[in-house]
Amino acid sequence: MKANRAASGQSGEACAASPRRIVPHAIYRRLGDRVFGALVLVLGSSIALLTVAMGLVLYRQGGAPIVRDGFFGFLFQTTWNPVTGEHGAWPFVVGTLITSFGALSIAFLPAIAVGIFSAEYAPRRVAAAINYLVDLLAAVPSVVIGIWGIFVFAPWMRDTFYMPAFYWARESAAWLLPVLGTPTSYNILTATLLLALMITPYTVALTRDAVRMVPREQREAAQALGSTHWEMIRMSVLPYARGGIVAGVVLSLARALGETMVVAMLIGNSNRLPYTLFGPAANMPSVIANEFREAVEPTHVTALMAVGFYLFLITFAVNLIAAYIQKRLNVGGRIL
Repeated sequence: MKANRAASGQSGEACAASPRRIVPHAIYRRLGDRVFGALVLVLGSSIALLTVAMGLVLYRQGGAPIVRDGFFGFLFQTTWNPVTGEHGAWPFVVGTLITSFGALSIAFLPAIAVGIFSAEYAPRRVAAAINYLVDLLAAVPSVVIGIWGIFVFAPWMRDTFYMPAFYWARESAAWLLPVLGTPTSYNILTATLLLALMITPYTVALTRDAVRMVPREQREAAQALGSTHWEMIRMSVLPYARGGIVAGVVLSLARALGETMVVAMLIGNSNRLPYTLFGPAANMPSVIANEFREAVEPTHVTALMAVGFYLFLITFAVNLIAAYIQKRLNVGGRIL
C-alpha cells in the first residue's frame, strides 16, 4: 500500500510538473480558419487574375493589326516584311506547331521508356544515376544547349546526315527534294531535335514518379495471378499512371511551345513559307526575340505584340485541352 501510494504520489507530482497544453479559445480558432481560408483564396485567385491580365495587356498592346486585318486575317497572312509594313503571323504559327509537336513526337517514346526503365527495371544504383543525369539535363540553361548546338551539333548533322541525304535524294529520289530543301546548318530539323532533347527530362521525371506512386498491392495482385513483369506493368501500372504521364506530356509541350533561345539560335530565322526540313524557318518566340529590339516603327512593335498574343492563346488552348483529356481519363485508360 505504501509503495502504491508512493508511486501514485510520484505520478501526480510528474503530472503537475509537466507543462499543460494551452487550448486556444474557440473564437481564435474560427478567426484563424477564416484568415487562412481568405489567404489561400487570394493567392489562388491571383494566378487566374495574372493570367487574364497578361492576355489583356498583350491584346491591348498588339490589338491594332488584329482589329485592322481581323482576327483570322492577321493570323493567316503569309507575308512578314517590316520594311513594307506587311505583317502576317502564319509563317510563325506553322513553325511553332512543327517544332513543338515534332519535338514532342520525337521525345515521347524514349522519355516514357526511360521513365519506366528507371522505375521498374533498373537496379537502384543505375536508377539513381539515370535520375541524376535526367535532372541535370533539365537544369542546363537553354543558351548553353544553343551554343553547343551551334558549334558542335549543327555542323555534325550537316556533314553527317543533311548533305548525304540531299545528294542521295538528288540522284535517286528527286521527289523528296521539295520536302528536304537545300541543306543548311541552321534549320527547322536541327532546332526540333534539340528541342526534343530539352523537353525529354520533364516527361521522364513525371513518368517515373507516376509509375512509382502506383500502390504495391496493385502490382502484387497482378503477379499473384501469374502475370509477367511486362504484363504487370501494362495491365496494372500504366493504367493507373496514365494521368501522370499525360501531365508530363503536357508540361513538355508547354516547354516546347514557349522555348526561345535554342530555337532562335538554330532555326535559321526565315520568314517565308513553305518550310523544308533542311531549310531555315522561324517560330513565334524566335521572331519576337530576334526582332523586338530592332522594332522602331509602331506597326512593327504592335505586330510583334500581336504574335505574342496568339502564342498566349495557343498555349492556353493546348493546356486546356490537355487538362480536359487528363481529367476524363479513367483508371482503365479510356476517355469517358
